Amino acid sequence: MADRRLQVFSAVAKLGSFTRAAQHLYMTQPAVTFQVKQLEEHFNTRLLERGHNGVTLTEAGEVVREYAEQILALSQELEARMAELSATPGGTLALGVSATVAAGWLPWLLEGFCARHAQVMPRVAVGAAQAMALRVANREIDLGLMEIAPASGALACEQLAEDELYAVLPQSHPLAAATALTAAELQPLPWIAYDEGCALRALCEEFFARAGMDAASLNVRTQLGSPEAALHLVACGQGFTIAPGAALARFGAGGKLAWVALAPKLVAPLYLILPKDKYRIRQVAAFIEHVRQNVPAIGQENARLLRGAMMQGE
Repeated sequence: MADRRLQVFSAVAKLGSFTRAAQHLYMTQPAVTFQVKQLEEHFNTRLLERGHNGVTLTEAGEVVREYAEQILALSQELEARMAELSATPGGTLALGVSATVAAGWLPWLLEGFCARHAQVMPRVAVGAAQAMALRVANREIDLGLMEIAPASGALACEQLAEDELYAVLPQSHPLAAATALTAAELQPLPWIAYDEGCALRALCEEFFARAGMDAASLNVRTQLGSPEAALHLVACGQGFTIAPGAALARFGAGGKLAWVALAPKLVAPLYLILPKDKYRIRQVAAFIEHVRQNVPAIGQENARLLRGAMMQGE
């Protein structure tokens, strides 16, 4: 419903290229050029500077880009609200989650939600928490579940739960029988760490920093984006990792791993991240309600499984 010229201009501005915009919009490049030229003629000013390395926005182009994004977002919102009035609730639910949330929380949240809302198709992006938060702020995805509360005035953050973090070692390791482990005891060991930029990596580095150890002093063996992969390498004797209880409850069984509390205790929050001023279409509102209602029960089940696995390992 929005002006096609604005849609095309927004794509060119975002992608920095007429060619990439044409591919993204399934248009020919001359058609894209024509739409942008029409918009420049309408405002009687140049909006883009063409160069060998792509296009850049002029001062006027920056203004048009800002308003175009708002107009296009409102147009999408209008379409969604009208669709709700005239059709059965359904469609796509775009979620952004961190890797640890994907491992310890998301499958069980989706299990119940999909059973109740078969007409909704969740589309999940997994990545670093900061990157997912930015995509929520840019309205590329509907909401996020992650371990950080981004400092953005465009986002609303709601803490849903806390998940204790544990040091995870091979069961045969001498420290596996400890009741708790300090940063000083873990520092010399090879660390199966998470990717830099990952929220869980930041929490771990903060744990060591509070003990006076900077990131450069840590014995990083490898960096991974997956809790399951980290646990596998620990089971193979490659080092230790620090993992949330939710991931251990679901993937830590098998008799090869031991997990020990950290001293002082370290927890990973679980946050629901939403755009502050975006109208929430029906499937998004339904998922938010489902998450709020079911996170406590999933947390209790994770704790029960973790206790059971600990008792088997004793």
